[in-house]
Amino acid sequence: MATAKKTSALDAISKTIIELLQDDGRRSYSDIGRMVGLSEAAVRQRVQRLTESGVMQIVAVTDPMQLGFHRQAMIGLRVAGDARHVAEAIAEIEAVDYVVITVGSFDVIAEVVCEDDDHLLALVNDVIRPIDGVLSTETFIYAKLQKQLYNWGTR
Repeated sequence: MATAKKTSALDAISKTIIELLQDDGRRSYSDIGRMVGLSEAAVRQRVQRLTESGVMQIVAVTDPMQLGFHRQAMIGLRVAGDARHVAEAIAEIEAVDYVVITVGSFDVIAEVVCEDDDHLLALVNDVIRPIDGVLSTETFIYAKLQKQLYNWGTR
């Protein structure tokens, strides 16, 4: 039986550092240090540990439309066999930016960012559907991205 990945316990300072970076990923380590009572070096070390352990990432979130990606979609996949194998294959596709294994109507859900409808069609038809274990797909094309935030805080 598979076990859930153990999450590391975070102390209040690490949680505050995460929340401050969620609010502004460009905030300086010295600024964060003043807010949490640590030196700049100590904050740098904590951030490095948090990123190396996979607790957080620091990335630039972009608007795909302004970068030439004019089609975003969510693709639901129904799978025969082990959904983890299909999810791993889907995760290797460059146009895929988000993959989850679910237990609802779909076994795997993937978000894709494509240049245009032709790119999306080729991706679904020529790359995703032929993956061993994929039974069917349903594509949900984004008409407008209404809200996308990454500042849900910590627990």
